[in-house]
Amino acid sequence: MYKLNLQVLKLSQKACHFVHRVVNSVPSKLELNRSLNDLWKYGRIDEARQLFDKMSDRDEFTWNTMISAYAYSGRLNEAKQLFNETPLKSTITWNSLVSGFCRYGFEIEAFDMFWLMQFEGRRPDQYTLGSVLRLCSTLTLLLRGQQIHAYAIKTYFDCNDFVVTGLVDMYAKSNCILEAEYLFKTVPDSKNPVMWTAMVTGYSHNADGFKAIECFRDMREEGVEPNQYTFPSILTACAAVSAADFGAQVHGCIVRSGFNANTYVQCALVDMYAKCRDLETAWTVLENMEVDDVVSWNSMIVACVRQGLEKEALTLFKQMHARNMKVDDFTYPSVLNCFAFLMDIQDANSVHCLIIKTGFEAYKLVNNALVDMYAKRGNLDFAFEVFNHMPDKDVVSWTSLVTGYAHNDQFEEALKMYCEMRRLGVCPDQIVVSSILSASAELTVLEFGQQVHANFVKSGLRSSSSVSNSLVTMYMKCGCIEDANRVFDCMQVRDVITWTALIVGYAKNGKGKDSLHFYDQMIASGIKPDFITFIGLLFACSHAGLVESGRSYFESMEKVFGIRPGPEHYACMIDLLGRSGKLAEAKEILNQMVVEPDATVWKALLAACRVHGELALGERAAKNLFELEPMNAVPYVMLSNMYSTAGKWEDAARIRRLMKSKGITKEPGCSWIEVGSRVHTFISEDRGHPRTGEIYAKIDEIMLLIKEEGYEPDMNFALHDMDEEAKQLGLAYHSEKLCIAFGLLTVPSGAPIRIFKNLRVCGDCHSAMKFISRVFVRHVVLRDSNCFHHFREGKCSCGDYW
Repeated sequence: MYKLNLQVLKLSQKACHFVHRVVNSVPSKLELNRSLNDLWKYGRIDEARQLFDKMSDRDEFTWNTMISAYAYSGRLNEAKQLFNETPLKSTITWNSLVSGFCRYGFEIEAFDMFWLMQFEGRRPDQYTLGSVLRLCSTLTLLLRGQQIHAYAIKTYFDCNDFVVTGLVDMYAKSNCILEAEYLFKTVPDSKNPVMWTAMVTGYSHNADGFKAIECFRDMREEGVEPNQYTFPSILTACAAVSAADFGAQVHGCIVRSGFNANTYVQCALVDMYAKCRDLETAWTVLENMEVDDVVSWNSMIVACVRQGLEKEALTLFKQMHARNMKVDDFTYPSVLNCFAFLMDIQDANSVHCLIIKTGFEAYKLVNNALVDMYAKRGNLDFAFEVFNHMPDKDVVSWTSLVTGYAHNDQFEEALKMYCEMRRLGVCPDQIVVSSILSASAELTVLEFGQQVHANFVKSGLRSSSSVSNSLVTMYMKCGCIEDANRVFDCMQVRDVITWTALIVGYAKNGKGKDSLHFYDQMIASGIKPDFITFIGLLFACSHAGLVESGRSYFESMEKVFGIRPGPEHYACMIDLLGRSGKLAEAKEILNQMVVEPDATVWKALLAACRVHGELALGERAAKNLFELEPMNAVPYVMLSNMYSTAGKWEDAARIRRLMKSKGITKEPGCSWIEVGSRVHTFISEDRGHPRTGEIYAKIDEIMLLIKEEGYEPDMNFALHDMDEEAKQLGLAYHSEKLCIAFGLLTVPSGAPIRIFKNLRVCGDCHSAMKFISRVFVRHVVLRDSNCFHHFREGKCSCGDYW
C-alpha cells in the first residue's frame, strides 16, 4: 500500500509538472500524450480533460486515450460525444467505446456499436470480440454469444486463443458446458492459464465438481501455473463435492504459489473448509486473514448453522459486531436462521432491532429471513406483520409465510394465503405446493388439493420428491387410493418417505395386506424402513388382525434394522393384541416396555379394554391418562361409558361429575362433506342446514330401507335416559348419518360419497353405513379420527376391526 501511494504521489508530481509546462512552455506532443495517459490511468479524468482541451495538436493516440479514459471510468456519454467528434476512428477507437459499454453491462448499446463498426467498414479484432464475449458471459446472453461465435468462424478468429478463451467462458457460464468442453479440446497445446481457468470455472459453475478437479489436475500436469482466479474456482468445486482432502492439497499449492495472502483465495479457502465440515481449519484460515472479510465470516456462520451449531454461529455474529465489521444483507439471514432453532427470543428481537437500526429492513432477502424465522418459531403474528409491511414480496416471501402457517397447524390460514398468492399472480414453487398439499391432506379438502395438483401440472414446474410425496399422502388421507397409486407409479425416484406414505396410506384405508406387500417391495428395492414405516406396518397388522405378522415386524425393528421401538410402536402392538382379545399379552408387553408409556400407549389399552369389557385394566389405563392428559375428555368419557355398559351407573355419574368439576368438556362430534368446493358440516340432530327438510326426509327413507334389509339400531350407543323410540331417533340423527343423507342427495350417482368425522365413528353408524352401501349401491368413504372405512356392497374395508 505504501509503494502504491508513493507511485501515485510521484505520478501527481509528474503530471503537475507537465501541466505547468503546458502553461509556461511548449512540451512535445509525445510528452503531452504520455502525461495524458498517466493521468487517466490513475483516475484523474477531469485533469486529463483539461490537458486534452489545451492540446492544439491532437493525434489518433490523443483522441483514443481520452475516449478510453471516459469509457473505462463509466462516463459513457462523454466517451460517445468525443467518439463522434474524433476525426480519425481506428479499430482501437471503436474498441474503446465497445469495451466501455460491455464493461458496464449496456447490452443494446454495445451490440449496436459492434454492428455499426462493421457497417462503417472497420473490422473487429480479437479484442473487440473478447469484450462482447465477456458481456455475453456476464449477462448469460447465449444467443448473442452464438452470433459472435459464428462471426469468429467467418472471420477466422475461431483459432485465436484470446477469442476461444472468451467463447469457452461464455458457453460455460450459459450452462452449455459440452460446447465449452468441445472448444477447449480443439485448442492444441497452446492453452493459456486463462483458458484453463475458464474451463475449471465452467465445470464448477455447472455443478460438476469432479470434472473441475480432473481439469485442474490436467492443468498442473501440463505445467500451467494456476492464478488467483483459478484457485477460488477449484476450491468451490471441492466444497460442492466435499472433497476435503483434495482441497487441502490445493491449499498447499496456494501456499507454494504465494497466493495465500490473496483475500479472494482466502475467502474461498474458508468457504471450502466450512462446507466440508472442517470448521477448525476454516477458523484457522479466517483468523490468519489480514483483512476482516465479511464474505468469509458469512461462510463460517452458514456452516455453523448447517451443522446445528446455532450458538457458535451467534457467537461469530457477536464478534463481527464487536469488531465493527460492516455486515451485509447475507449476514443477517444466516444469523436469523439460528433463531429458528434457539429459544432465545430476546436475542432474536435484538437482531431484528439492529436490522431496523442499520437500514437493512428494506432488503428483501433480510425480510424473507425474518418472516421465515418468526414462522418457524411459531410467532405467526410477527411473521405476518413483517410480511405485510414488505414493499416488494417475491415467491420466497410468500413461501415462508404459507409454509409457516402449514407447519404450525394453521391449515386454513395457509390455504387462504395460497389463494391470495395466486390471485396476485405470484407463481408458487415446489415448496409452497408441497406445504399446501400437506395442509389439504390435514383438512381433507380433496377438491382443493386436486386443483392445486392441476395448477402445478399446468405451471410446467419440474416435480420434486417433496411434491410427489405430498401428493401421495394427500390422496391417501382423502381416501383416494387409486390417485395415490397413479402418482406413485409416475415417480422416477422413490425414497423412504414415498414408500412409507404408501404403506401408512394403505393401512389407514383398511388395506393392511397391501401395506405389507408394498413393504416387501420397498425392501426388495434396497430402501431401508425408518421409525415411521414401522408405525404404518404395525397399524396395518392391527387393523387387519394379523397378529403373527405384527409380532414379526416388531421384533425385526431392533434386531434387523437397529431401530429402537418408541411408545407409538408399543401402542400399535397393544392395540393389535387388544383387538384380537389377547389382553394378557398386551399387559405383558406393557410391563416389558423399555421406554416410559405415554398417552398413546394408555389410550390403546383403554380402547381394547372398552371393546372387551375389561373394566379393571381399563380403570388403570384411564387413571394414567388422567395424569398425563388431565384436560383430555376422551378417557373420562370412555371410562364412563364402560361403567354404564357394566351397569355401574353411580360410577359413571361420578366420572361425569369429576369432568364437570375440572371444567373438562367433551369435544362435540361433527361430520363434514365436501360438495362443489364447499364444505358442509353437521353435528348430531343438526337443523341449521338450508336443506334440512330434504335431509331429514332422506334420513327417514334411509332408516326405513335399511331396516327392511336387516339393520337393527345398536342401543349400546344410545345411553341417554329416554324411551326406546327417542333413542332410535337419536341414533338416526347422528352427524355421520346426516352427512350420508346429504351426500345421497347431492353427490352424482357412481361417484364416491366422502365423509369425515372428528371423532371415532360409533358402532351403530358403522353398521348402518354397511347397509346403506348395499341398499343404495354406493361407495361410501368415511374417515374418522382413527382410520378410513370404505363401505362397498354391505362390507367395510376395516373388517370390523375399527
